[in-house]
Amino acid sequence: MPKRGYHHGNLRQALVEAALTLIEAKGPTGFTLSEAAKSAGVTPAAVYRHFSGRDELIAEVALQGHRIFADLMGFAYDNGGPSPLSAFESTGRAYLAFARKHPGHYMAMFESGISINANPELATAAARSSAILERAAAALSEQLPPEKRPPAAMFSAHIWAMSHGVVELYARGAPGAKAPFPPEDLLETGIGIYLRGLGLLPQD
Repeated sequence: MPKRGYHHGNLRQALVEAALTLIEAKGPTGFTLSEAAKSAGVTPAAVYRHFSGRDELIAEVALQGHRIFADLMGFAYDNGGPSPLSAFESTGRAYLAFARKHPGHYMAMFESGISINANPELATAAARSSAILERAAAALSEQLPPEKRPPAAMFSAHIWAMSHGVVELYARGAPGAKAPFPPEDLLETGIGIYLRGLGLLPQD
């Protein structure tokens, strides 16, 4: 992996890249702003021209992560094609793929304690990905009689929670090495059981 650091005069982004490296190595609360400055190759004083403190730097990492995540979810959803079921399942897999490919962003977004309401931009970015999953859930649940449809927000929240649980318990760190099944299989079978319970998949 290329070394992250200050380049091309873009100090703000260099600090974000430095923070990503530190988050991946030490966790979102395991580093100082001075360490981020050192990693970016600048003095601590230079950091304060762009960020008021570590939380603001982490919030920027989370903001960029939510934007990447929403783009990935949107690509996976693919406007609901080729079928509501496949589009819905693709969004679930995209969650796991994002956590694997962007661990620093993922930790800043979900494990740093930074509220999505830290600033309006962050809240808007976070809402995009959840809206895609909710839209996928709503389209799939239209196959059910109206009286048997769960609220789309509840439906998507259940799948989000399942995806998050698989990532936290089995897709990252030491627990993953002890998982009896690959995280992808755990998530796919879990979603399958949930959908069968709703009557959206045939019973085996």
